[in-house]
Amino acid sequence: MDVNAAVAAAAAIAGVLTGVIAMLAFRWSEREQKRPTRTSLHTDPVLPPGVDTVLSVLRSSAVVLDEADGVVKASSAAYALGLVRGGKLAIEPMLQMARDTRRDGEIRQVELDLPRRGTGRGEALAVSARVAPLGSRLVLLLVEDLTEARRIEAVRRDFVANVSHELKTPVGALSLLSEAVMDASDDPEAVQRFAGRMQIEATRLTNLVQELIDLSRVQNDDPLEDAEPVRVDELVAEAIDRCRHAASTKQITMAAGGTADHAVWGNRGQLAAALGNLVENAVNYSPARTRVGIACRSVAAPGGDMIEIAVTDQGIGISDKDKERIFERFYRVDPARSRATGGTGLGLAIVKHVAASHGGEVTVWSAEGQGSTFTLRLPEAGAARDRAHQQPARDERAGGAGLTAEAGRSTPSSPDSTAYATLPAPEVLP
Repeated sequence: MDVNAAVAAAAAIAGVLTGVIAMLAFRWSEREQKRPTRTSLHTDPVLPPGVDTVLSVLRSSAVVLDEADGVVKASSAAYALGLVRGGKLAIEPMLQMARDTRRDGEIRQVELDLPRRGTGRGEALAVSARVAPLGSRLVLLLVEDLTEARRIEAVRRDFVANVSHELKTPVGALSLLSEAVMDASDDPEAVQRFAGRMQIEATRLTNLVQELIDLSRVQNDDPLEDAEPVRVDELVAEAIDRCRHAASTKQITMAAGGTADHAVWGNRGQLAAALGNLVENAVNYSPARTRVGIACRSVAAPGGDMIEIAVTDQGIGISDKDKERIFERFYRVDPARSRATGGTGLGLAIVKHVAASHGGEVTVWSAEGQGSTFTLRLPEAGAARDRAHQQPARDERAGGAGLTAEAGRSTPSSPDSTAYATLPAPEVLP
């Protein structure tokens, strides 16, 4: 019995010791888990109160860096611009700015040109970066995209330069001609000849100013505010009437076909101006005793039916290198011929803006020595009106998604004039 009692006592003591050791180990483990480590002190910084809310409403791309250059907070725009990759700031100049600011606490700002992600064309992305300290450990980087602002500034600068040049030509000519008239006051024939030239230059100056006004209007106004169904045959008749005198002088035959029973949706004045410019260009750049044709057809498109109005001439044609630039302001394929015909270089730019603002487009097919076909694509009146009536409901459901862009994204068809071969026989309008 004494032996058994001793064994039992020893077992009890061993159990108590084991329990004590286990309890001590458990408490030591809890203490170690609660103790702050070097890693937790340096990789889990907390933003100052309110900073997260402010960064979420900023238009600029925002990135917050810790003392190890790790990204603590980054806006979605920063990821879209490619500033942050793999949890690190990917732009070395900005990273160096952040380190310098962390060292001395000074605010720094710089403008940079960054490679654009997702394109193989080498286009640069212009940005303005500003770095400032945020508390004692964090650095705030704000990046603003200046690409669009720079593009608009370049367009404005080129436009002013082009306008100045174009205005200087007729104004200078009028000045010289007026001096010639004064010097030839005793020669009636010379006075009459110079006065005729003055009238030509004055007309060119008037046309240039008027087209500048028209271009400004189509760029700034919303044509769909006063939109209405516009019959294509009425637009064609107005365009032909506008060019009837010039065409008869050169013995050019104008013919229209397939324009009946079609209507487009938009501003009548702007649409008439756009089609009139296309027909006028066709007449001006066509040799004598040729033909200018105007055809119309309806084509199906994902956003609704589109109306194609094609203007075909038998003129000098357009080279491949000029096709991409003919819709630029003041660009002329043949400057000497344009000045001879009184062209300002703004007609096709106006056509392009009118088509875009109406949810359509303008395309060109051309071959040198064979002529050109300009195709104006516009939303069909019924489909466009239905989309306009459905717009408020869709805006409410989809957060204001526009419908005119849907029509603008339709797949362009070939502008080749042979596509209109199945139209009815054209009605000749001499």
